[in-house]
Amino acid sequence: MRFFRIGEKVVSQEKLFDALVDILADREAGATQEEVARSHGVQRSFVSFLETLGEVRRGARIALVGFPVANAEEVRGLADEHGIDFVLVFNQAEREDIEGSSGGEVFNRLLETLATLRDYDVIILAASDWRIELIERILGKEVVGIPLGHTPLRADVPVDIAELEQILLGVRSARLPRARTGRVSAALRGAAERAGRWTPSKKS
Repeated sequence: MRFFRIGEKVVSQEKLFDALVDILADREAGATQEEVARSHGVQRSFVSFLETLGEVRRGARIALVGFPVANAEEVRGLADEHGIDFVLVFNQAEREDIEGSSGGEVFNRLLETLATLRDYDVIILAASDWRIELIERILGKEVVGIPLGHTPLRADVPVDIAELEQILLGVRSARLPRARTGRVSAALRGAAERAGRWTPSKKS
């Protein structure tokens, strides 16, 4: 445990970090800044300051899914840099570990993942061509696809990091409508089209 001696005070780093995590967790759960401030005995302006200090980005809720990706660790690192909300990227060996589970477990994990993805405004999917089209049909919304090849893919394929970063920058800068209508903004579509990675919705 790390302590700081500040004049007559001894400040615990762990206690401070725990308090910050609790404040941000309450905000994430939907409490207002005023409610969080009262609950934790701080000023509302302090809560606002914390959010500003730690802000990575604003805008759409973004999910990044990819498999089987040769440079999975590099892709996950880039996603972290851009503050992507949900990241599920794995290589072929990790994929085989999942597929090696019982049929029921694999099916349940698939359903949980699909249910999770429905909560996101934008889904970036690096996978085989058939899987990109399938996910778009299942979720009923546009998917920014990065085709890794034709189905079936049983070997790792590298994702072009420069191309992925261009897509992430386009997605981050796009302003999406608040209502989830299954349609993304023209700015996002333009960014994806420029990268050559656009899977048009069957409803478009």
